Amino acid sequence: MFAPCECMRRGGRRTMKMIRFRSSSIRSLSQEMKCTIRLLDDSEISCHIQKETKGQFLIDHICNYYSLLEKDYFGIRYVDPEKQRHWLEPNKSISKQMKSHPPYTMCFRVKFYPHEPLKIKEELTRYLLYLQIKRDIFHGRLLCSFSDAAYLGACIVQAELGDYDPDENPDNYISDFKIFPKQSQKLERKIAEMHQNEFRGQSPAVAEFNLLLKAHSLETYGVDPHPCKVIVQGF
Repeated sequence: MFAPCECMRRGGRRTMKMIRFRSSSIRSLSQEMKCTIRLLDDSEISCHIQKETKGQFLIDHICNYYSLLEKDYFGIRYVDPEKQRHWLEPNKSISKQMKSHPPYTMCFRVKFYPHEPLKIKEELTRYLLYLQIKRDIFHGRLLCSFSDAAYLGACIVQAELGDYDPDENPDNYISDFKIFPKQSQKLERKIAEMHQNEFRGQSPAVAEFNLLLKAHSLETYGVDPHPCKVIVQGF
């Protein structure tokens, strides 16, 4: 079985202690295939499955690994040899869905973005959604104005760093945070200004929640763009 995830706070920052996965009962079976699942914080866990193992098995066990109660927002995604992304279907065998040979590599991601973040009940669910939105921002999927970008960046810095301390944080401390795919000095200065003046005293959980509320108001919240081919006939 997957062992549970322990959530801790160190110096006001949240850390997640990942406990190694072990399953001797699964590994003892024949025709094992190794699966590596990349989590939202970029850590990885591995397990062994059989040819007939269905997708729901992996989804349930990762949720158990986190002790995650609000499971319906999440799914497992994989990339085929043509670089197309797919969601793992829970009711089909994993081996029949994968178009590559084992070992398999997949990603645990938010599949259904909540329409009303205020209705999320568990802090862990909010934290995982926060990690997903951080990824969306970094990979350029969440588009926004300059002022909104500065606000989102300040939320992330407050959640990760806490209050600004002039004795601890150098003038260019925002440069240590890789938040956006293209991060100008002008944007970093605005993030620093907002972080120092508007976010002081916010706990990591409050800063994370403020990011969710702002992201939820943007048009590309929850949008997952896919590459496509356009065929123009008659030319």
